[in-house]
Amino acid sequence: MSEYRIASRYAKSLLSLAEEQGALEAVHDDMKLFSQMIEENRDFELLLNSPVVVSTKKLVILNQVFEGKVNDLTLKFFVLLTRKKREGYLPAVATEFHHQYNVSKGIAEATVTTTFALNDELRKEFNSVVAKISGKNVELTEKIDETLIGGFVLKIGDRQIDDSISARLSALRLKFSQNPYVKEF
Repeated sequence: MSEYRIASRYAKSLLSLAEEQGALEAVHDDMKLFSQMIEENRDFELLLNSPVVVSTKKLVILNQVFEGKVNDLTLKFFVLLTRKKREGYLPAVATEFHHQYNVSKGIAEATVTTTFALNDELRKEFNSVVAKISGKNVELTEKIDETLIGGFVLKIGDRQIDDSISARLSALRLKFSQNPYVKEF
């Protein structure tokens, strides 16, 4: 079974259980904390995926790191996955949990990539554009990519608006390569 399917099933189960127990917001915050920790500390992710470190040791480490900082349901979920030797899927489960949470709350996820950090005015403008397109509340993720040269790339779900200079140059290059006015012999 693929990692995505496994993560999706565990995330869906955790989401349902958290809703039942009235701890959805707390568990969501815990999963965001876990994802942030994975992003900031590559060694932690490598530890979870390591076949050399036994699951019991990983469980001890997870308990030491998260006990008292996360909801009891989240900690029990970590224990469950570790006992089933699926702790390597925790980063994917945390990411998928966040996506499923956004779907259940009617929040559109969008990513804007620019060559510079957005100021408040541009951020509001992008938020309003995404809200108008999707008809939902917006969670905007900002990325910086200097290879764009200028402009922006806005991704909303599976839609993409590419108004970057590098995309325009590529389109122009393609147009020049297909010049209908010069006959080739």
